[in-house]
Amino acid sequence: MRRGKHVPKLIAVVAVALTLSVTAAACGKRATSTSKEGGKTVTIGVLQGWAEDQVASELWKQVLEKKGYTVNLKPVSDAGPMFTGLAGGDIDLFLDTWLPKTHKQYVDKNPGKFEDLGIWYSNAKLTIAVPKYLKINSIEDLKGKSGQFDGKIIGIEPGAGLTKAAKEAISGYGLSDYTLQTSSTSGMLTSLKAATDAKKPIVVTLWRPHWAYAKYPVKDLADPKGLMGAAEKIHSYAAKGFSSNHADVAKWMKGFTMSDQELGTLEDLALNKHKDDPAAGVTEWIKQNPDFVNKMTS
Repeated sequence: MRRGKHVPKLIAVVAVALTLSVTAAACGKRATSTSKEGGKTVTIGVLQGWAEDQVASELWKQVLEKKGYTVNLKPVSDAGPMFTGLAGGDIDLFLDTWLPKTHKQYVDKNPGKFEDLGIWYSNAKLTIAVPKYLKINSIEDLKGKSGQFDGKIIGIEPGAGLTKAAKEAISGYGLSDYTLQTSSTSGMLTSLKAATDAKKPIVVTLWRPHWAYAKYPVKDLADPKGLMGAAEKIHSYAAKGFSSNHADVAKWMKGFTMSDQELGTLEDLALNKHKDDPAAGVTEWIKQNPDFVNKMTS
């Protein structure tokens, strides 16, 4: 949900910024809620390419550090390893668990290993999208038109819940003449930018919230069969035992929510106006929204 002029550079910068902030974790040192370092160290897993997760995690990092915590942001490339790390205690918190559909498979794989600390965003949605200049308005309208798109739907990471949902939609709508091309979120965004700059046809898998909707002339395709799933909610998930070891943080997380406007302005500052230093954008947003920030830990 907000943008930068050079998407590949943007993703790379965010990844580098996060990597620099997790030196201990990258070296294999566990900084979990049960470590000998005490209850003031928290490791937050950050799913790369997921803008809302990157900015929300950096927001909480800065807020918790002002409360005296040591916060490590640990970049993770895909959802599978994220939930494995959370279940094993190598990650304390993950702020971007989409339910009831996108991440259900990972939650179900590890019963009893997580704590649900509540919903902070309520309008999350998996989509298949095309440029607004195309006269296609529904996923079922894609049938028989694969030639316009070189037979490809451009997707993201193979292990993403969005990829699983898109495969179900392709099958359910009889789009056997399309191939779901998976690679990475940054790769999909690069393709989307190139196609819309040239006003060419493209079909991509996307999700809300995302800054791409503001940056590019893109629209969601209607999903009359509901195969991409209804609007979802974003939960904060913690490793089992987190509430006992970090009672204050757990309480604060349970009261945390963001509106589209709040999340949108945060993404705009971090990933567009401060694309070379996203953390600085989050710092600026904190200064502009003192009442919101104070409520985060009240």
